[in-house]
Amino acid sequence: MDAVNQALYEAAQKVRKKAHVPYSRFPVGAAILADDGNVYAGCNVENAAYPLGACAEGSAISAMVAGGGTRIHRIFVIGDGDKPVTPCGGCRQRIREFAGADTVIFCAGDDGEPVKYTMNEILPDSFGPEFLEDKS
Repeated sequence: MDAVNQALYEAAQKVRKKAHVPYSRFPVGAAILADDGNVYAGCNVENAAYPLGACAEGSAISAMVAGGGTRIHRIFVIGDGDKPVTPCGGCRQRIREFAGADTVIFCAGDDGEPVKYTMNEILPDSFGPEFLEDKS
């Protein structure tokens, strides 16, 4: 694992321990390397009134935006088990809002090797903000 991935992995693992998951008991952490060079992390936060909880990826994106970052250069997602924990469909779209087709997404479980995807591989033929740009 390169130094950037190691830093993202450690940030995702650290924040994952703070996840509020009394219902699923499935803590997830995510860490983003943003265009401003900073790492932003988030964890899932569940709520008794489903579906009002927040996914780790969305929490990390919110932290990035609040911190001044505008683009995702790389993201690392980690959860329990030996299989890679990939973003849910909604989070794939949330990531896409701030990522290009070639943005790298690493997914891992505690006991397995990270799997590398590009945004285009994990959400092919996606609808992004460029579709809404003023064309006049």
